[in-house]
Formats: sequence, structure tokens, C-alpha cells
Amino acid sequence: MKNFLIKIYRSLRIFKYSFLSNNRNKEGNYTAHQPVLSNGLGRLVFGSNVNFGVINSPKFYSSYAYIEARTQNATITFGDNVHINNACSIISEKQITIANNVLIGYNCQIADSDFHDLNKNNRLQTDPFPQEVIVSENVFIGNNVTILKGVVIGANTVVANGSIVTKSFPENVIIGGVPAKILKDL
Repeated sequence: MKNFLIKIYRSLRIFKYSFLSNNRNKEGNYTAHQPVLSNGLGRLVFGSNVNFGVINSPKFYSSYAYIEARTQNATITFGDNVHINNACSIISEKQITIANNVLIGYNCQIADSDFHDLNKNNRLQTDPFPQEVIVSENVFIGNNVTILKGVVIGANTVVANGSIVTKSFPENVIIGGVPAKILKDL
């Protein structure tokens, strides 16, 4: 009985957030183990075997994934075999690309914009200079990681838990810290 009620609860939450989503510019499909709210005017592109949510992980019952391609020119692309844990937030005003075979931990944030102009006189206007974010193939992003605009993370790189990634990194390294720096070569 308990498993049945859990399935009903999950299904209702997934349906609710799907209903509340306003982005209709989607290509491909994903599997939602946890609710996904997708908003914005831009494109969302999903490769094969893209998964949101992990049942036996923190924040499964209390959070959802938030994906927003905010402007008409924005695109968020997910490659094949991308697995994203609970409470992820990915917001684009330009371009975010997550390549094949990427793992993303819970409570991660990826943004390609500051979302507000940094000029004090224009603070209520949008960021005039969003910059593309690229997460290359086979990257493993730990929990509670923030990736900011203009960042390229090289293939096979590991991003340690709690890192704030403010600049680009080459392939085959372990990075971590606030701000992130190279900790070790792989």
C-alpha cells in the first residue's frame, strides 16, 4: 500500500509541474523521476536517455528540476545519457550545452547570464552580455555546484561538491573550491 501511495504522489507532482510548465519549444524527450518545470520562450533539446531526479537521494520529495530557456534566442541542449539529480536549476538567456554522459549532483545551478545588468543605472534591465556555458562529455558534477556564465568545462573533468565555477577548465582534471581551481590532473 505504501509503495502504491508513493507512486500516486510522485505521479501527481510530475503531472502538476508538467501542467505548470510553459515552454512548448521542446525537441526530444526525457524521463522525469522527479517533477520538471520547464519555462521560457527558447528551445529545449533532449538527447536520448536524459533523466531528472534520483529516488534515493536528498530532496527527492521536496523539490523539482527547473529548466528555463528564458529568451526566444536561448537554447538548452542535453546530450545522450545525461543524469541529473534532484533540485537542479538550469537557466539560459543564450546557450547552455550539456554533452553526452554527464552526471550532475543534487542542488546544482547552471546559468549563462547575470540576469540583471551590473551597471547600477540599469539594474532592472536584463544582462546585456550573456555568455555560453559548455559542459563537455563525461563530466561529473558533484552536489551543490554553481556554474556561471562563460564557463567551458573540459571532457572527463570532475567538479567537487560545493564548488563555484567562474572560469573555464581543461579536460581530465579535478576542480573544486570557491572559486574553483584545479586540484589534480586525472
